[in-house]
Amino acid sequence: MRVILFGATGMIGQGVLRECLLDADVEAVLAVGRSATGQKHDKLREIIHADLFDLSPIEEQLTGYDACFFCLGVSSAGMSEADYRRVTYDLALAVGRTLAKKNPSMTFVFVSGAGTNAKGRSMWARVKGETENALLELPFKGAYMFRPGGILPMHGIKSRTRLYRVVYAIMGPLYPLWKALFPNALTTSERMGQAMLAVAKRGAPQPILETKDINAVTSTA
Repeated sequence: MRVILFGATGMIGQGVLRECLLDADVEAVLAVGRSATGQKHDKLREIIHADLFDLSPIEEQLTGYDACFFCLGVSSAGMSEADYRRVTYDLALAVGRTLAKKNPSMTFVFVSGAGTNAKGRSMWARVKGETENALLELPFKGAYMFRPGGILPMHGIKSRTRLYRVVYAIMGPLYPLWKALFPNALTTSERMGQAMLAVAKRGAPQPILETKDINAVTSTA
């Protein structure tokens, strides 16, 4: 399997990249982003591209892939709806449309979030929901929307956001307790990557996977 990864330098993307490089079924990973991952591996190739809204200069290099894991995302805090829509809906659709054109047999996995709802009251939930709906309409072989709640980074992976790093440092030692109390609300960066690979290989019963579904996929992978 050949994989394209967007957002490989973020916390979720780092976890997904790690699992891709460890998976014997993955023969090649192409990381596309505005900055380098800093990693070296025989499977890994990187394209540094400043304008991800316009992939036309590199689109010929995006052909021949079986799956795309789209892990780009920003917090909506302090952003207008127009600005958040541009970096969420517009960006995901720009990438999705290009890849659907070049790889119609591809499986596309989009990282959304718990609480996403196209008709919800929260601005971010509406935008994410509209993004999910639009991606599901694209002519991919399969498209899956991941809606994780809390994600614990593992294997030395760290968030680039200081507040999140503090929260994860506190949560980490207590993860077994939180998992026991809220089994359907928490997952890990490792499970996220493994679940994406599982649905890319075998599909899933439904196109939208909440945290409990993500954890269930990895327990049967």
